[in-house]
Amino acid sequence: MYNQEMPQVSLIIPLFNEERVFKSLIKRLESVLETSEISCEVVLIDDGSTDATPLLMRELSLNNERYHSVFLSRNFGHQLALSSGIQQSLGTEALFILDGDLQDPPELLEEFYVKIKEGYDVVYAVRKKRKESLFKRVAYKLFYRILDRISYIKIPLDSGDFSMITRRVADNLNTMPEQSRYIRGMRTWIGFKQIGLEYERDARFEGESKYSFNMLLKLAMEGIFNFSQFPIQFITRLGLGTILISSIYLASVIFKRLVFNTVPEGFTALLLAVILFSGVILFSIGVIGEYILRIFFEVKRRPLTIISEEIKYGKVFKS
Repeated sequence: MYNQEMPQVSLIIPLFNEERVFKSLIKRLESVLETSEISCEVVLIDDGSTDATPLLMRELSLNNERYHSVFLSRNFGHQLALSSGIQQSLGTEALFILDGDLQDPPELLEEFYVKIKEGYDVVYAVRKKRKESLFKRVAYKLFYRILDRISYIKIPLDSGDFSMITRRVADNLNTMPEQSRYIRGMRTWIGFKQIGLEYERDARFEGESKYSFNMLLKLAMEGIFNFSQFPIQFITRLGLGTILISSIYLASVIFKRLVFNTVPEGFTALLLAVILFSGVILFSIGVIGEYILRIFFEVKRRPLTIISEEIKYGKVFKS
C-alpha cells in the first residue's frame, strides 16, 4: 500500500556505485511492499556514485512515486548519507534503515514493524551469523567486544545500522549535528525502549564491498572516540606509568651511587629509554590530535551533506 501524503514507514537506503545490484534490490523491495499492508515510501540516497546508479534511481523515481531519490553533491560517506536520508524521510511512524547490497533483508520489514507496534522505539538487528571472510568476522567480533568494554554506553553487540526506529528517535537524531557520526552509537545514546532481533547476515549479493579496510578502521575510530573516554584516560595512565618507571629507575641510580659508588653505564639503555619515552609522547599527541581534529570539524558548523537534486512524487527539485 502507498499513501503519498502520509507514509507510515520510510525505508532509508544509501547507495554508492550499486548499479549491479540495483535491479535485484528494487525487485525484492517491490515484492515486500506490494504484499504489505504498511504504507511505505522508499528513500534512496545516492552518495556521489560514479556509475549508472544515479540514472537508475532517476528513472525509477520519475515513474514510481513511492521512490524518493536524493542525490548528494559528492561522496560524503555512508554515515552522512544515511543521516541525509533520515532528514529527508516522511514516515510518520517509523524509519527502516538498511543497506542497498541486500545483506540486510528487506523481507524483515513486517517483523520489525510488529515490535514497533508493541511499543519499542528502536528495533536493531543482531547478526548471529555473517557470510564474510574469516578476517572480517574476527575483526568485527573483536571490535564490538572491545567497544563494549570501553564505551560509556552499552552499544548492543554485533548490531549495525540495520534497524527500525520510531519517528521520535529519528527527530532526535536530526537534532544531533555532529560531523563525526556513528549512528548505531547515537541511536543507543538516545535511549527509549530498545530490543534486538537476530538474523543471518547474507553475503553481498553482487559486486564488492564499498567499505575498504581504511574505511572500516575509520568507522571503528568514530565509535571509540565518540563513545568512550578510554583513549584520553589511557594516555593519562600511560603518563603516570612512565613517571613511575622513571622514578623507580632514578631511585635505583641514586641508590647505586650512594651505596656502591657506581653509576649505570651503557649507550643501549639510554637509547631504549629515549625511544620508549619518545614513543609514549608521540602516541599521546596522536590521541589528543584525534579529539582536536573532531573539534576542528565541529566548530565550522558546516551542513552534514549538500543535496544537488531530489525527485519526490515524480517531480524533480533542484537545490
